[in-house]
Amino acid sequence: MRKRIITVILLLFPLLSFSQEKAFTAFLADSSMAYASVSFYITYPDSSSPVFSYNSGKSLNPASEMKLITSSASIEMLGPDYRFMTTVGYTGTLNKRSGRLNGNIIIKGGGDPALGSKNFEEHYSGFAESWIEEIRKQGIKKVSGRVITDDSYYDYLPVPAKWLWEDAGNYYGAGAYGLSVFDNTYEIHLKRSPDSLSQIITGIYPKEYSFRFSNWLGTEGTRDNANIFAAPYSTNGWLAGTVLTKQDTFVLKASIADPPLIMAKVIDQMLRDSGIDISGQPTTTRLLQSTDNEQVIPVTETISPPLKDIIEVMNHESINLYAEHLLKELGKVFGNSGSTETGVKVVKQFLSEAGINTDGIFIEDGSGLSPLNAVNSIDLVTLLSYMKKKGKYFNEFLNSLPESGKEGTLKNYFRDPLFDTRLSAKSGSMTRVRNYAGYITSLSGNELIFCVLVNNYTGPVQNIISHIEEILREIIKNK
Repeated sequence: MRKRIITVILLLFPLLSFSQEKAFTAFLADSSMAYASVSFYITYPDSSSPVFSYNSGKSLNPASEMKLITSSASIEMLGPDYRFMTTVGYTGTLNKRSGRLNGNIIIKGGGDPALGSKNFEEHYSGFAESWIEEIRKQGIKKVSGRVITDDSYYDYLPVPAKWLWEDAGNYYGAGAYGLSVFDNTYEIHLKRSPDSLSQIITGIYPKEYSFRFSNWLGTEGTRDNANIFAAPYSTNGWLAGTVLTKQDTFVLKASIADPPLIMAKVIDQMLRDSGIDISGQPTTTRLLQSTDNEQVIPVTETISPPLKDIIEVMNHESINLYAEHLLKELGKVFGNSGSTETGVKVVKQFLSEAGINTDGIFIEDGSGLSPLNAVNSIDLVTLLSYMKKKGKYFNEFLNSLPESGKEGTLKNYFRDPLFDTRLSAKSGSMTRVRNYAGYITSLSGNELIFCVLVNNYTGPVQNIISHIEEILREIIKNK
């Protein structure tokens, strides 16, 4: 039976050399692939025919390959130098002689995905301190109102509806808010209990983040399998799962449930520490259930890095938060609604205008975290081909993809010297999903575009990666 299967497989690949046939046949014959689905497509940029195609029209879970769609649409439609702006000002009247402000300090979010991010430490260095300094320069000594963060720039549905519950409380499941800050991430510090049966919470940072947890973490694990369960805007949640048995201390990175409120608390405390008296408690426009209709007198602003830099970090490190922000920004700018739903409509229109049939493309978010996303390899290759041949900003887009064995999510993969400078690609992975898509240059100098999607494999992921590396290695040698 196995011989008959292999014979059928070989008949499907007339364009491959014998070594490539052998590599792909070995891939499908691996026991890890017994229940798996594969969609594979490789072509030359200027060709309408594939170098290799296998189930290229089968729609599978793309995981973070979805970021290729989000980033290409964003950079083409918004431009590489597009920036986000956060504005600080005040409402009401200011008595310059007494320094009394009869009004509120307002921090208006503008959708910046990277405000205060560790990925852009130099760019945002001291941004909050500069806000305090500029407010003090206005002569404000006493505020009869309070600090309010205006987070109405996007909708109040920060997490896409089709995400898994277990993802939303963890750092990689941070939602996109009209005012996001510090990567929308905080840390829970724990230590092993004296009886070694549980983990005790020793601190939460930043300290302004007061959150109540039920702690069900155990210490019986041979690997980190801890999860934080908490919904956006909630004030309590729980920890469950296990951490490594041998670890005495442990740090969990969690998603901040209400970043705008955290920002309000941080700035409120900094103003008080600087000697400014504030009568009210910090809050947000969402909690007030209205935006402040009074005229905001601007004091200062913080501008984000250019979009090309944000997209480079997003694709190199596969940051879900940035992708969700960009999807909402596309909805805000081109659909007049900063929502995931409107952003998806804008992206699908972009794909259609790029000549891609979207019937087999199912988009639930911008990052690929939803298990209900689905694309196929031929459509992703068509998109990459469009960017290379017709994209206005292809160089910036290409620069956002990690180089094999050197950068980002590819740093530890494709490390054979043969791949050096010859492969730039986006990886996509989640449980039982391993995908790659990008650009290849063969030894003969030919440029190729490829995509391989693998869903529902069993066994070690390294088996899957090794087979994919071998197939691409043979392509580089022989094409």
